[in-house]
Amino acid sequence: MKKVECITRAIKLAQIKDALAEIGVVGMTVTDVRGCGQQKGRHELYRGNEYTVSLLPKIKITVATSDDKVEEVVKTMMEVARTGEIGDGKIFVQSLERVVRIRTGEEGGEAL
Repeated sequence: MKKVECITRAIKLAQIKDALAEIGVVGMTVTDVRGCGQQKGRHELYRGNEYTVSLLPKIKITVATSDDKVEEVVKTMMEVARTGEIGDGKIFVQSLERVVRIRTGEEGGEAL
């Protein structure tokens, strides 16, 4: 089992969610996050003063999936989130040691 985390632009959430549903992935956690990378923030004007916002708003989509679906999940997220511009985000894949469904006590793949 793997945990796939995609940090990307907030406007891509609905598209990513729909694309994952099409490949049979419906369980996910979405978190509003802020971060910086190659974008290095942006300049804004507020009440006549210019300032730099270095931590930009993003979303983090977390999906737990079986090993055999990881590549399909990553490929789908990448295709939908890609605009070709700096700030598209990153995808992280981590191994999951154990997954337990609280309600039933099921473990492993059945818990997903």
